[in-house]
Amino acid sequence: MLRGVVTGVILLAAVGAALADAPSKSPRPMPRPGMVAVADAETVGIVTKVAGPAAMPMTSRPKMRPQNLVAVALEVPQVVVATASTMAPPEKKGLFGLLRPAKRPEGLVEKQLVAATIAPVKPGKQGVVSQKGAVCGDPSIKGETLAPITSRVQGCGIANPVRINSVAGVRLSQAATVDCDTARALKTWIERGLVPAYGKGRVVQLQVAGHYVCRTRNHRSGAKVSEHGRGRAIDISGFTFSDGKSVSVLRNFDSTMRKAHKSACGIFKTTLGPGSDGMHEDHLHYDVAQRSSSYCR
Repeated sequence: MLRGVVTGVILLAAVGAALADAPSKSPRPMPRPGMVAVADAETVGIVTKVAGPAAMPMTSRPKMRPQNLVAVALEVPQVVVATASTMAPPEKKGLFGLLRPAKRPEGLVEKQLVAATIAPVKPGKQGVVSQKGAVCGDPSIKGETLAPITSRVQGCGIANPVRINSVAGVRLSQAATVDCDTARALKTWIERGLVPAYGKGRVVQLQVAGHYVCRTRNHRSGAKVSEHGRGRAIDISGFTFSDGKSVSVLRNFDSTMRKAHKSACGIFKTTLGPGSDGMHEDHLHYDVAQRSSSYCR
């Protein structure tokens, strides 16, 4: 009996000694690898793993920012992300609100109005720009459209008259009442004959001596109605230049004026001037008589 008790005491002592020595003999866990953040001007964002006890002393204190980091951040535009909290709440609509059309975007009406005022131009055709005061469908012929001119004298009158005061940038000393065929011929002569003869921009005004008037040719009794009586003729007695100087046909029918006068032949059906018939010594007569051939003197 005594032997069994002694044996039990010895076993308990051995177990207690074994339990006491266990913590000093059990394997200790290795320290975990640390993470070292490497950041400089060229390697920002690159993370290197460093294993072993040497990594443990690293702390989580952030490194100092570069001196220009704040300035750069201020220059970077901020991107605002719309969230459910920042978006405007939807408009509440009742029964009638659901039938109401949605509001158009701002500026849509103005854009539509601007687009409506721009007339489309067909490919291969140049659009004609409309300008205030233009007549005969030509923006370079300025004046006004008149009502039809009638007369008791047979052969006089203009079905579609215009009163012109400027042609191809050249003023008229007085407004001339003619038809559009005469106005267009005058423009052609200015551009192809007068300007080449005197130079671009030199002649700024034509001295107009005659336009529409119901009368016979050369004011002769019993003669046919003049082209002036049909609105198809214009008389020019001189030119005014950009320097303010004026010349008359009567006193200055020189080589330059002769060249300009001669260039009208073919553009007009009748071209008369000094030396032609004694009736046009002081002016140039141009008309668009309805005939196939041209008469130039």
